[in-house]
Amino acid sequence: MNDAAHILVVDDEQSLREFLEIFFRRAGHVVSTAAGVEQARALLEADDVDVVVSDMQMADGSGLDVLRHVQASCPETPVIMITAFATTDSAIAAMKDGAYDYITKPFKVDELGVVVGNALEKRRLTSENRRLRTELRTQARQRRIVGNSAEMQRVFEMIAQVAGTKTNVLVSGESGTGKELVARAIHEQSGRADAPFVAVNCGAIPENLLESELFGHMKGAFTGAVQNKEGLFETADGGTLFLDEVGELSQPLQVKLLRAIQEKTIRRVGGTSDRRVDARIISATNRRLEEEVAAGRFREDLYYRLNVIQIALPPLRERRGDVPLLVHRFLERFSQELGKEVGDVDADAMELLTEYAYPGNVRELENVIERAVALSRGGAIGLAEMPPTLLRPADPEGAPSIPTAGVDLDRLIADYERSLIGEALRMTGGVKKRAARLLGVSFRSLRYRLDKLGMDTGRADEDDAG
Repeated sequence: MNDAAHILVVDDEQSLREFLEIFFRRAGHVVSTAAGVEQARALLEADDVDVVVSDMQMADGSGLDVLRHVQASCPETPVIMITAFATTDSAIAAMKDGAYDYITKPFKVDELGVVVGNALEKRRLTSENRRLRTELRTQARQRRIVGNSAEMQRVFEMIAQVAGTKTNVLVSGESGTGKELVARAIHEQSGRADAPFVAVNCGAIPENLLESELFGHMKGAFTGAVQNKEGLFETADGGTLFLDEVGELSQPLQVKLLRAIQEKTIRRVGGTSDRRVDARIISATNRRLEEEVAAGRFREDLYYRLNVIQIALPPLRERRGDVPLLVHRFLERFSQELGKEVGDVDADAMELLTEYAYPGNVRELENVIERAVALSRGGAIGLAEMPPTLLRPADPEGAPSIPTAGVDLDRLIADYERSLIGEALRMTGGVKKRAARLLGVSFRSLRYRLDKLGMDTGRADEDDAG
């Protein structure tokens, strides 16, 4: 048979229940038993089960009732039916409804052992395939860290030093500097590389859902919890859990996270028992957590648990020597992805790209190159493909430089206007009257410009009346 698993035996015949319990326990498995359908339902709702072995005919129902409950609450759990020869047709019908297999009485216990072992292997492969599909979906977002500067060499050295340890790591830096890439590099160079790397953005999930996302939940724990669900701590068991924007966690969740780190156990929402987990924690933040601690917004004890070793990522403006390397990496990638034959960046455009301050860091540079490749007509990227935000004054009066190849003035003006209006709407939460005041134009003028640029959502703002 396979490695230790949790097996539920459902049969109203006490002697058979006890016999199968002894058999499976001797094989190294955890075994629960139920004398009927209702007791089986209660056990299935209280805990996860890896495989169910159920009799077809029982006093309070049938194996089909057990099968339907398993499919509704934990559909990946295989169900094996035990049936008398006279009810074989019912067992075949159960397989058509989703049962894994059936075995007829009287049976050889070794035969049942083989069927259960095959069912457990199928479940393992299903879980592994799901994990691999998840990793494949994220591969497009995974980018190797690029940099030859002294600042990045120090980061690479720190990654190599901490990768082989179990120590928790805090990665700090501005948005867009590549904090998740550092976390992935630590994981891939560690002894946990073959185990899952699970990333969650703590600031992107509503607070009322984040606890369930991290720790899992039991069926019925809250409205919409229609089946048991493992949390990301369990998914990352044996591997690495990356908590991005950890400074966004609420105080109650900070307490639960601290307990999970200290005790290496978690409790699902609505659950009554603790589960052991072994996940290395790498967290990241663009906030100064020491200031959050001083202000009472972040627990000091949790801060020291997370910040055993800190890796600080420099902003791109402090490692401008890496910009050409990054530009060519992005140029190669987006040329392939967009089907464009763009092989280089001309000298003027590269000078502009290198001197720009990049408030959005590497992520902003990535977007700039993707846009440039998309707009290019092949060959080399020049100033004409640069976004308005990068065009710099050529003299103290602020007159913009114009490349010898010329520019599309209408497009540049429209792009610049669109970016300014978009930023104003972002700053005002989408309220157009406030955005108009911020831009120094009338509300009527802003509505006209939104319509002209194709930006008007058609939704009335809270203060748009009048």
